[in-house]
Amino acid sequence: MNLTPMPVSQVQVVLSDCSAHDAGLLFDTLCTCFSSDRCVGEEPHEADRDRPTVWTGTFDLLDDPAHPTGHPHEPHPVPLSGPVLADVQGSPLAVRHLREALEESFTVQEVGAIPGDQEVQVQLVLEGRAARTPFMRSSG
Repeated sequence: MNLTPMPVSQVQVVLSDCSAHDAGLLFDTLCTCFSSDRCVGEEPHEADRDRPTVWTGTFDLLDDPAHPTGHPHEPHPVPLSGPVLADVQGSPLAVRHLREALEESFTVQEVGAIPGDQEVQVQLVLEGRAARTPFMRSSG
């Protein structure tokens, strides 16, 4: 856990156990909802293929803890090539709002948490959701 407290409005997201492409999809999804130090379409790059790579992004979720902000967006399922491990750290309310945004596009499972009064760290496994196809009746 970081020793320097983050502003109440910010959440740090660290992604691991995934491809650069999947990290980019996740960050793009969050960038459509919240302001960030990352840009939509900014493709993460692996520094060394022989070592594990992690990607980080900071997202600003709240101007006022009582009133969450975010860019309007159309939630849609996002396919990933496999499960992604995300460590999410920030104020309890900001982390909750970020998780809710992720749940609009991904299947989210909490696998660990370190609770705190001012700051929490939550470990999530994110999996892509395929777009649903309309039900078609067979003729015959």
